[in-house]
Amino acid sequence: MSTDPSAVFRRYLGAMVLNSLAAAEAAGLNATDYYALNLLDLHGPLTSGELAVQTGLTTGATTRLIDRLEKGGFVRRVPDPADRRKVIVEAVAEPPGLDAVLAGTRSRLAGLVRAYSETERATLFDYFGRATSAYRDATDEIVSSRRG
Repeated sequence: MSTDPSAVFRRYLGAMVLNSLAAAEAAGLNATDYYALNLLDLHGPLTSGELAVQTGLTTGATTRLIDRLEKGGFVRRVPDPADRRKVIVEAVAEPPGLDAVLAGTRSRLAGLVRAYSETERATLFDYFGRATSAYRDATDEIVSSRRG
């Protein structure tokens, strides 16, 4: 197996994506629904428009996403008190068994992180934060170029 840094990183990203897809399926969700629930867990309630931006979906696709999550009992729609034309999407439940589905991944990754020193962990999490911004910016560029 190649130790070329680019290949190592691409294998890492592929494994991460595959794990997320498998976890979503095991939890009875499609990948987009799983991602949307993660966004709501991280950010708290979002308007349907904010959810559309965060997922990269059109407003119509976001409406269908919210419909599926609401039908599954995972979210509810509430009127925005500041602007009743807007809808706020709140998470109300997580998929049954999700913690069990994620237990193996969480345990393995926690073990890896514990193996690093405080200084190394600080570097890792600094990277994660900076990489998140870099990926979001790159994603915005890709989406913008497709619309333009």
